[in-house]
Amino acid sequence: MDNKILNKLLLKIADGNDDALASLYEITKKGVFAFVSYYLPKEDAEDVMQDVYLLIRANANKFQPDTNAKAWILQIAKNQSLNKLKKAKRCVPLNAAAQKGDYDEYNVVSDVMKKNLSEEEYEIVTLHVVWGYKHKEIGEMISAPTGTITSKYKRAVEKVKAALKEV
Repeated sequence: MDNKILNKLLLKIADGNDDALASLYEITKKGVFAFVSYYLPKEDAEDVMQDVYLLIRANANKFQPDTNAKAWILQIAKNQSLNKLKKAKRCVPLNAAAQKGDYDEYNVVSDVMKKNLSEEEYEIVTLHVVWGYKHKEIGEMISAPTGTITSKYKRAVEKVKAALKEV
């Protein structure tokens, strides 16, 4: 997913182009959903997804061209997720999907990540695997050295692998 493409789509969305919003959604939906799923159970994540894209549409004119479109989108997603949690005034059980018996491969990996990784580790893995950011870019986003990001990523992956063997 190329930042230049996302930048162009956001500019078109700012001009009122709903086809550009549909394209942006198709390109980013998996990554945004994975990101939002860290904070919320599946049903709430789906609701927040709608809110995220409505906010993107409403605020695309505030996006600064030639900046990091992925980070801008993820910040909206994070803010909406946290707002949803604040409104609910409750903690989300990490095993919500397990309680429903509603498993597919994604849910298993997602649950394992939620249970075994810190928020920062989850964010690093999601940004690298789902969004395709390089460790250096992630380091710039969260103000950490590239080596630190690389080691945290490797440790997080090892934690997930070990936990998946137990599932």
